[in-house]
Amino acid sequence: YVAAVYEHESILSPNPTALVDRQSALELMGRNLDIYEQQVVAAARQGAQIIVFPEDGIHGFNFTRSSIYPYLDFVLHSHSVKWNPCREPYLFNDTEVLQRLSCMALKNKIFLVANLGTKQPCEHTDPHCPSDGRYQFNTNVAFDDDGMLVATYRKHNLYFEYAFDTPPEPDYKLFDTPFAGKFGMFTCFDILFFEPAVNLIRQYNLKQVVYPTAWMNQLPLLSAVEFQQAFATAFNINILAANIHHPTLGMTGSGIYTPVKSFIYHNMESFGGKLIVAEIPVITTDYKTNLESSERFRENLHHSCKTSASVDDQVCFKEGQKTSGRVSEKGNEQLPPVFYAEMMYDNFTFVPVWGEKGELQVCANTLCCYLNYQRAVLTDELYALGVFDGLHTVHGTYYVQACALVKCGGLSFSTCGQEVTDATALIDFQLWGNMSTPYIFPLLLTSGVTLDFADHMGWKNNHYFISKNRTSSGLLTAALYGRWYEKD
Repeated sequence: YVAAVYEHESILSPNPTALVDRQSALELMGRNLDIYEQQVVAAARQGAQIIVFPEDGIHGFNFTRSSIYPYLDFVLHSHSVKWNPCREPYLFNDTEVLQRLSCMALKNKIFLVANLGTKQPCEHTDPHCPSDGRYQFNTNVAFDDDGMLVATYRKHNLYFEYAFDTPPEPDYKLFDTPFAGKFGMFTCFDILFFEPAVNLIRQYNLKQVVYPTAWMNQLPLLSAVEFQQAFATAFNINILAANIHHPTLGMTGSGIYTPVKSFIYHNMESFGGKLIVAEIPVITTDYKTNLESSERFRENLHHSCKTSASVDDQVCFKEGQKTSGRVSEKGNEQLPPVFYAEMMYDNFTFVPVWGEKGELQVCANTLCCYLNYQRAVLTDELYALGVFDGLHTVHGTYYVQACALVKCGGLSFSTCGQEVTDATALIDFQLWGNMSTPYIFPLLLTSGVTLDFADHMGWKNNHYFISKNRTSSGLLTAALYGRWYEKD
């Protein structure tokens, strides 16, 4: 099917905390909706059957609870009401934004997904009802190609969004399409948590996801395109991800992703929006995903193996092979020094990756990471192999198990973990770790924040591995980013 996503540079309110009337709010949102309308027409001309717009694209961000109020549309979060806002505009008050979106879908005969702020009055008898008597939600809406409102999803994992409420229960929202079957939806920060994103995909065996986001990039492990691709790969799904475009705020990175190919836009230099249109296969086959082997993974945990062999043959380590002292098996040559550096606000344990080729290991808590590597040419760049197994606590709290091969910012150890966007070293590698969670997101990022794809990845003998012979350009990051949801 043909899909479109639009990375939108939103026209923002100059003073989001100021109180304005509904008319002024509609004028500002109308300017963003004018751009949306042009993009829907352009996408439909290119044959797109569905288009996705980013989070916060219509109203912007940095509001207070009261200053966002005039920007909110009324949406009934009910399955019982079938409503076409374009054809029945008078059914509810304060639905101007919904009406415009519905009409874009109807006029252009295209499925349309957008994000807006919504309000819903509540009774004080409701224990969750805020003191001002209304809920305010960060909401995705989906319209079919006739303008019908077919799904609404309220963001569950808010990212410092003081204007919005968390819904009392997580929404599991899907809509059906004639061209690709069921699509699920969630928003931005949701992608890092079990509820509702992972649960939705698993429960409904979903193969397509629409994903509005307003993502601030954080290298080396959480750049938007890098993680979006890893998520599509891990779950063996297609993702249509639309991000906002504000390079000054570190926000860019949208794409249409399949488990084996991606069409991306990442641009921190220039301004203006970007429409991506691509034809991708409908995933129907239910072949085992990297995560589906999690059942196998659980069983295997108890069979430890007796031999130690190279990763191609089998990934296997003697249980007792924890680093005792820093001297290698050969007994004489010193192993590279262990050092600590902050990466993504977490204290990683690193070893430097020196020389043309070698085998390394580094451990923290229960997690050991192993690397076999060979460089095509020795360049004047420092790389390091890092491990982190613990609770991440800055900008959100969640448990991470990570094995990461990264290019350092400079030549001193203290620069490892810094944000780096360019690299020249071409490295063949096999990276593996004894992860304790089945939820592993394989990251492979190359120079200029471009994506590459691993040759092989998956579970072998209780270890998850990823391997690549010769990246397409200089290696920035090769990592196994594991999320241990139970320990959040």
